[in-house]
Amino acid sequence: MKKLNESYLEIKKSKFIGILFEVNSINEVNDIINTLKVQHKKARHIVYAYKIGFLEKNYVDKEPSGTTRGLIDIIHKKNLDNTLIVVIRYFGGILLGSGPLTRSYTKVVSELFIK
Repeated sequence: MKKLNESYLEIKKSKFIGILFEVNSINEVNDIINTLKVQHKKARHIVYAYKIGFLEKNYVDKEPSGTTRGLIDIIHKKNLDNTLIVVIRYFGGILLGSGPLTRSYTKVVSELFIK
């Protein structure tokens, strides 16, 4: 596993931390997610998507349906493989609504690919 990039976004007091990893197995994905859960105990949501060969998953961690779809969509659009994208969200106390929440997740992930 290799951390490739990190991004940060703050919207209405909610903090979004995007992290891009190169991974080779689901065990690596699980290790990374478990480590992040320990490091970010106060985070409300840790959402992620990965693609390793033919295996792929988009995990929404109790966020509204569809709001984190941008994670797996970006993996597909960029033809990535052996990739894990994680977004850690610290809730700021203001509900964003589905549209703004979706755009926030997509934006923080998009920024992982800006050099």
